[in-house]
Amino acid sequence: MTKEMMVPINGCKLFARLVGEDYGKPTIVMESGYGDYSKTWDQVIGEISKMSKVLVYDRAGLGRSESSSSSRTSRTMVKELNELLHATNLEPPYILVGHSFGGVNTRLYTTEFQSEVCGLILVDSTPVDYREKFLPTMSEEFQERYNKQFVHEGNYDEFMESLQQLNDSKEKSNIPLIVLSAGKKAHYSKGSQELWNEMQRGILAISSDATFVLAENSAHYIQNDEPELVINAVKTLIENC
Repeated sequence: MTKEMMVPINGCKLFARLVGEDYGKPTIVMESGYGDYSKTWDQVIGEISKMSKVLVYDRAGLGRSESSSSSRTSRTMVKELNELLHATNLEPPYILVGHSFGGVNTRLYTTEFQSEVCGLILVDSTPVDYREKFLPTMSEEFQERYNKQFVHEGNYDEFMESLQQLNDSKEKSNIPLIVLSAGKKAHYSKGSQELWNEMQRGILAISSDATFVLAENSAHYIQNDEPELVINAVKTLIENC
């Protein structure tokens, strides 16, 4: 079953696609990275939808969704996602899968709506201290490219405010967590790669039930390079939810 919708949320219409059947399991909600939209999950959605219903969507201003006049920070996006889930009658609990900046949103969602989440998968997600701890270790050229990328949704200040919002949240739970870390990042030195994996392992501290998986052959888009790791992570959580 595939159903596509344009759902009015917070003054604009968001595109959402629901794939799969209701097997009595939690709905799986996929949250894309900064500037990405629902198609970023095309490599894995077919297999994941054999386990349960899967919701992919485009945040405001991306893909097929309309633009929004609201601020583009994580707290706003989390509120909009919560409204979207309830507007589409998708009842909790949910398993959240967040890639890159989408990991920031899913972590904040888990903090603000903890009773609605039964599992969290972070796919090479952005650490809260990325700017302070990691970015300075990279070349000036890399840092310049990084700082200039914020033109698709939310500006640089809103992105950094999102990281601060997550940092300020009281983020600690016993919700099962799987952290997937890309082990073959493009343009990373050996030292930078080791630091990245160390920072990804540090995310495990947000849950008392956490697992770390190193995607040894993946760059940032693990869902494309080693899709089976994302699929297996969902399978692990859905069997225990």
